[in-house]
Amino acid sequence: MKAIVSAAVATVWTTPEKPRAIDTPALGNPVELRSWLDSLSVEEKLNFYDNNAIQTQALYGTCVEIVEEQDGWSHILIPEQPSKKDPVGYPGWVPTIQLAPWNEAFAVEEGDEIAMVTAAFANLYDAAKRPGIELAFLTKLPVLASSDEWVKVATVDGEGFLRKADIRLVQHKRPVELEGNPGEAIVASAKRFLNLHYLWGGMSSYGYDCSGFAYNMHRSIGIQIPRDAQDQAVEGQWVEKEALLPGDLLFFAHEEGKGRVHHVGIYIGDGEMIHSPDSTSAIEIVKLAGYKLEKEHVISRRYWS
Repeated sequence: MKAIVSAAVATVWTTPEKPRAIDTPALGNPVELRSWLDSLSVEEKLNFYDNNAIQTQALYGTCVEIVEEQDGWSHILIPEQPSKKDPVGYPGWVPTIQLAPWNEAFAVEEGDEIAMVTAAFANLYDAAKRPGIELAFLTKLPVLASSDEWVKVATVDGEGFLRKADIRLVQHKRPVELEGNPGEAIVASAKRFLNLHYLWGGMSSYGYDCSGFAYNMHRSIGIQIPRDAQDQAVEGQWVEKEALLPGDLLFFAHEEGKGRVHHVGIYIGDGEMIHSPDSTSAIEIVKLAGYKLEKEHVISRRYWS
């Protein structure tokens, strides 16, 4: 059964039992993402990984498939997040209150016009142009009409409006039209989020994990890649170290490259990468030479050409 994410950002949990009392602000609708994340200590954020608590996140307007429902929770699959975990899409559990019934206005096809949020955050306005929920970067909604200042979009509650200054009009499932090099555009998007704190499972401008950061910076130019680093490392075009270009992905594996892929960064040129490192840190630019993961660099991939 199809449904639509109706929370600004729905955190997708491994099981309904994983959230703690301190995670309550992330479980309602509307969600309280800022207050939730600001209230957590580094140790409490590390628990998301250590306890295998969070799988991923999904933005407002994302179409999902409901597998089952139990006690106020829905087991969902997210088709727009490819994963080897399930051929339909990324799996996990969300509070059912964060989902809305399927709406045919969201049945967009390739080439249909979509409003993509390009501001870090943007308000969704109602028909009277009163501000409502805050949408995160790269939220996408079907376009119903457009004027000089406003774009009318389909929402889970009917019609809404976005300021044209906060969005870009794009075509569903097609690359964004760019004036310059797509790899450089990926880097430019990434640099906008320098110093944003890491969040395990994060897929929004409230916080990204390493692979979520790579996934979304590609999504910003209309390129879909797998959700997780291990899956990203086996697709795309293989690139020699000597041929790296800005926008390429660098993958790192345990045991100095012999073990499991555990991290991904985005090459920005001149021997540097930008990445979202871990729960104790924030998005940063580092020199590969001498970096703690240098010997773990196992493979590089290009998705933008």
